[in-house]
Amino acid sequence: MNKTEMAKKLAGKTDLSQAKAAEVINAIFSSESGHGIIAVELDAGRDVSIAGFGKFEPRHRKARSGRNPATGATIQIAAATVPAFKAAKGLKDRVRV
Repeated sequence: MNKTEMAKKLAGKTDLSQAKAAEVINAIFSSESGHGIIAVELDAGRDVSIAGFGKFEPRHRKARSGRNPATGATIQIAAATVPAFKAAKGLKDRVRV
């Protein structure tokens, strides 16, 4: 499912137009700088928890050594902060077969 399909489903379940539903989805999930509620919170180093769904959090990775797969040469990989998602028990139970 992509954003357009999600907007159609959201519009069908609410009193929103499809355009307004797409606007809401973009306001939550956009990754453009300064936009997107989740991305802005992660940029600020804060977690975003949605009860029954899961938790978005920034995770810090230490600098480490790696290998260039093409040449086999050892390279240094810089430290980084990356986004992570951990599904809540309710979501895991729902998806689990």
